Amino acid sequence: MIEEHLARFLYHEGVGRVGESERRSWRASVPTLANDLRDAGLGGVQVLLETRLPLTSKRADVILAGVHPRTGRHSYVVLELKQWSGARRWEASDTLVDVIGAPYRPSLHPALQVDGYVEYLRDFVRVLADDDDSVRGAAYLHNATESGVADLRRAESGARSPVFTGQRRSDLHDWLRSRLAPDSGVRAADDLLSSRVAPSRQLLSVAAQEVQEREHFVLLDEQRVAYELVLAEVRRARKSDNKAVVVIAGGPGSGKSVIALSLLGELAREGRTVMHATGSRSFTQTLRQVAGKGSTRTKNLFTYFNNFMTAEKNGLDVLILDEAHRLRLTSVNRYTRKEIRETARPQVEELLDAARVPVFLLDQYQVVRPGEMGSVPEIEHHARARGLDVRHVDLNAQFRSGGSDAYLDWVLRLLELRGDGPVEWHDEERFAVEVVDSPEELERRLTTELDKGLNARITAGYCWPWSDPRPDGTLVDDVVIGDWRRPWNLRGDRSVGGAPPSALWATGEGGFGQVGCVYTAQGFEYSWNGVIFGPDLVWRDGRWVSRREYNKDPDFRSRKTVDDATFDRLARHVYKVLLTRGMVGTVLYSVDAETRDYLRSLVNA
Repeated sequence: MIEEHLARFLYHEGVGRVGESERRSWRASVPTLANDLRDAGLGGVQVLLETRLPLTSKRADVILAGVHPRTGRHSYVVLELKQWSGARRWEASDTLVDVIGAPYRPSLHPALQVDGYVEYLRDFVRVLADDDDSVRGAAYLHNATESGVADLRRAESGARSPVFTGQRRSDLHDWLRSRLAPDSGVRAADDLLSSRVAPSRQLLSVAAQEVQEREHFVLLDEQRVAYELVLAEVRRARKSDNKAVVVIAGGPGSGKSVIALSLLGELAREGRTVMHATGSRSFTQTLRQVAGKGSTRTKNLFTYFNNFMTAEKNGLDVLILDEAHRLRLTSVNRYTRKEIRETARPQVEELLDAARVPVFLLDQYQVVRPGEMGSVPEIEHHARARGLDVRHVDLNAQFRSGGSDAYLDWVLRLLELRGDGPVEWHDEERFAVEVVDSPEELERRLTTELDKGLNARITAGYCWPWSDPRPDGTLVDDVVIGDWRRPWNLRGDRSVGGAPPSALWATGEGGFGQVGCVYTAQGFEYSWNGVIFGPDLVWRDGRWVSRREYNKDPDFRSRKTVDDATFDRLARHVYKVLLTRGMVGTVLYSVDAETRDYLRSLVNA
């Protein structure tokens, strides 16, 4: 049976076990498409099912590979197969739809969904990069009638991909024949599947174009739903003079910051009053440096959570709160004026009040410091206590770690943050994990990737002292493991001795020469990721043991402010963040021999 073959294939690809609903979808859709291809005289076309988009966990239902009937070149068609009987516009939106008979939640217009896949493939697959006409997309609602989708056809979504229904199969056949000849598509399929994947357009390298030059990131599925929901809420708030809260939750690399920058650019171009805030100094400074390059006005769009203590109520149309897991209990610090300190409110309430549509983007597994309290329940509790509607979107895909859902699940299970405990890891085509015996070997391994033109960084748990640079500008080699010695990344805003300033350690030239900590690595990504487990988290007698006495983080010292259970949870969160920065691979080393042996027993054993 086709569904059994597909299920086994996806399991070995790291997707996991496929549910019964997806199997039913295959049973209904795949034979229907096969009949359509035969009836259209396209039996030679190659059919690629459930093709994973590069560097993501997203899959295209079908890619047809063949020969273009006019040019003779490779030609590809991306098809999204829907079993919908019909759909209508969601609340008069041109981009979101309400599927007839489905549980209430808006879905992305199917033509826009396919548009995103097509554009994403052009961006990342080299065989498609030089020919704009090589790939097209379409949505096929084979159970729908024309009357069932009439509302979608009236919507001015701006989509380029056509929508076909089962009632008009002949239209689909004609369109496919305009893109594909009856000839064999074996060569085209082989070239597509073996094509080199271009490096991901990482967030910060294109932020300036995104904010200033109207270039949009490609937003897929739930990412686009989140983006469109925010825009819809902004328009509704303006029209009806009310406010609402949007909470967007997802793991590392699921696209939260891509959504944030896309919204910032679009809303600014629409003339809305909008700002972007984070609780991360490194992330905010980097965005100011890169996205706001050459424009003081653009730099001013990026600020911090604690800058809204005295903000005018609803003074902004939209406040985009990136990395909202770093929300603090209050915004008070040692510089806060006494009169403000005495009337301080919870930080989340200040942010809720600051805009008509506050947008929180977060991953609650990335809470790594005492006092951080950004979680979905916490935000929803404060919002509903103020009588505010809350829209909640889960981003269930991720675009970091090579798009490997299996790796992220492995990390969460490794650190016993989810599931029934650690499991073995076996390398995938798109992502690799290695365990090495020494920091020297770790550094050599990453240097080979640097020599190939990729970027890499070394990070570690905060288990060594952290010194300021010497008077002559040289850095102190604080991280000492045997004969191997390296400095931490800089703390300040000024480059010293060729090392980039703290906020640019993850992205600037020269960052490989220092060891980064969780506060400089969080929110960033690089191709290869070296992680040093310090002695604060070790494996003993079948479980992880956190050891506060080895941790040098000043925030973790006092048991009065951080009890042992909280320290244990935060220590695991720290290593979870460090382990999920890589796009291509991760190299692991533990200073503890027993822990190192245990990691080796799990990785590619």
